[in-house]
Amino acid sequence: MREWKEYQLGEIATVQTGPFGSQLHMHDYVTDGTPIITVEHLGDNKVIHSNLPLVSDEDKERLKKYTLREGDIVFSRVGSVDRRAYVSNREQDWMFSGRCLRVRSNSDLVNGKFLSYFFGLDSFKEHIRMVAVGATMPSINTGILSDVVIMLPPLTVQEAIADVLSSLDDKIDLLHRNNRTLEQIAETLFRHRHSFELGKGRPSFIGDLFVDTIGGEWGKETPDENNTVKVKCIRGTDIGTMQSTIPSPPTRYVTSKKFERCRVRLGDIVIEISGGTDDQSTGRAYFFNKINIELLGNDVVFSNFCRLLRPKREAFTYFLYSLLRYIYKRGDFFNLENGTSGIRNLDLNGFLFQESYYLPEVQEIDAFSNDVAPLFDKISFNLKEIQTLQRLRDTLLPKLMNGEVRVTL
Repeated sequence: MREWKEYQLGEIATVQTGPFGSQLHMHDYVTDGTPIITVEHLGDNKVIHSNLPLVSDEDKERLKKYTLREGDIVFSRVGSVDRRAYVSNREQDWMFSGRCLRVRSNSDLVNGKFLSYFFGLDSFKEHIRMVAVGATMPSINTGILSDVVIMLPPLTVQEAIADVLSSLDDKIDLLHRNNRTLEQIAETLFRHRHSFELGKGRPSFIGDLFVDTIGGEWGKETPDENNTVKVKCIRGTDIGTMQSTIPSPPTRYVTSKKFERCRVRLGDIVIEISGGTDDQSTGRAYFFNKINIELLGNDVVFSNFCRLLRPKREAFTYFLYSLLRYIYKRGDFFNLENGTSGIRNLDLNGFLFQESYYLPEVQEIDAFSNDVAPLFDKISFNLKEIQTLQRLRDTLLPKLMNGEVRVTL
């Protein structure tokens, strides 16, 4: 640690605010151009490549001081001010929005990837939230970020630490890519074998494949004389991320009777029935196989904004889950919602018992489930591996950053 030196960020990097609103408006966005990274695209130290706004070549040239290069770090300037993403070669020459800050390090003193991991320390995140200004909408600026204190080892040590941590992140990214491929294969098999538009077979009620539907229970924040069972309660927001990550549902307390009624079991499907918006319908679903239950535990219930669907046979689960994802992606649930322009609610019974879909015979459902079960089980197993690697990375991070664990050069 004697070789580690203390710097203010402004001594080892430059911090740049994104273009002001007067410089770039939403109506300036185009359908073909250079992507702009906004706060919504700041993932877990990486840039999310979906729904990116684009600007024309003319605007890019006009605003060229706001371009990015590999090694930069993009910070959220407002709101979740501890969010950041490392800019890889995939985002070379992209731009960043006015709600973000760009940190560009001096390569003679600091390794950009090392710095991005330093910004991932819980202690740093807590500090940056504390020094942010504004009560209702926290914000940081170039001055605040430039003043934060950074402890740096020699550059060779920085590079070695960054290599260790990025090797774990590379493995995590590979597993995520494998999962996306497996999901696409499962969806392709479903569309190939079950073409509803062609009208094969006869209309059937989807609800006939379920033995029960069960309402959710939000429970209490703290235990009392009645609500004594500690549970994890899945919300619609959790369902929205469960395909790619293992969520951390909030802890709640329910009565033992409600726990037995709402406890998720093997083969169950939980579907979001409330919370739809103009851009995102209700109907997001998640299924529970052995690995998913192992990951989340046997103490899982679900909130009132969700409902549990219990198939008549465990073998139906993979087919019904694939069907729900197909319907959701096609946008059918928008037409099955009621409510005001605020929160939309899914007419679940109307959906389950309408003759709008042609369901295959039981033998076909079983055959499909047998084909795709290994794919979904592999996806769940990969998520388990991702969770293990993330825990290892998060355990190593502070130990490497404070010199408790040393790397071999």
